[in-house]
Amino acid sequence: MKDLIFAFMLGSGEAEQDAVRLARSIRTFGGEFCFNPIWMLTRGAEEDLSPNTRGELFSLAVRLVSFEMDENAARFPFASHVTAAAMAEGLAQGEASFLVMMATDTLVLQPPTHLLLPAGKSLGACPVHLKLLGSGYREPLDEFWGVIYRLCQVDEERVYPMQTIVDEQMVRAYFNAGLLVVRPERGLLRAWKSDFDELYQHSQFNAYYRSNELYEIFMHQMVLAGSVLSSLKPEEFQQLPFEMNYPLHLHSQVAELKRPANLNQLITCRYEDFDEIFRSPVAGNLPQVDQALRDWLQGQ
Repeated sequence: MKDLIFAFMLGSGEAEQDAVRLARSIRTFGGEFCFNPIWMLTRGAEEDLSPNTRGELFSLAVRLVSFEMDENAARFPFASHVTAAAMAEGLAQGEASFLVMMATDTLVLQPPTHLLLPAGKSLGACPVHLKLLGSGYREPLDEFWGVIYRLCQVDEERVYPMQTIVDEQMVRAYFNAGLLVVRPERGLLRAWKSDFDELYQHSQFNAYYRSNELYEIFMHQMVLAGSVLSSLKPEEFQQLPFEMNYPLHLHSQVAELKRPANLNQLITCRYEDFDEIFRSPVAGNLPQVDQALRDWLQGQ
């Protein structure tokens, strides 16, 4: 059985290039993990990919996994990502000790050894980057989160605080869905899908969707919080280090003393738009980068 499988879902837009870059970064900078299996989940067929992408993924030994879902359900923000995560977890059970579900706008820059969770830990994740709709830990539980907790059957004693990465707000546990490492046999990602399928179209949330589009955009993460708190004891959670899932697109908003001085300090990073981050004037505001990594980035 493998120790760890990397997985991500092919999205839209520039996603093919993102997917190839992510796989290349694992193979190039993954160290002891550079030969681990990489799965790309897609709602399309292999033939839908460009010939160049197919060739790149084949050369990188990326396994393509196709899945189907209802078109109406797929239109809801990130619903397909939740479905892909659940499918990957099911396939990984019995195949690997850990499944790492990543957003495609991720780069691996150092061997991600922290993904091998210690004994007794079943989920590794980072806090959300910004509080936004999160529930302040020292604030009364608002109506929206009250419904999430009630429908997910969250016991109050399982709720614990986390500090958001960028705006440093203390919130009730709220995980960034762009980097999750799980023990597949625990079924956490499949529980997430079950809860999401039940909650996202629940009538109690319609008014919130109409009032602020962010409720739809982040519904998958808010249900993830409720699902994890319901399924997992607090001591089973492992917070991943600050150097993982670091948001380069929000670098200028991170407290100056916490900003990495060099890109090579990071283990994994997020970027949203590769060209905007690395090839525009914004790039001048990023951390310094060693020449080898700079050359690699310029070739992507």
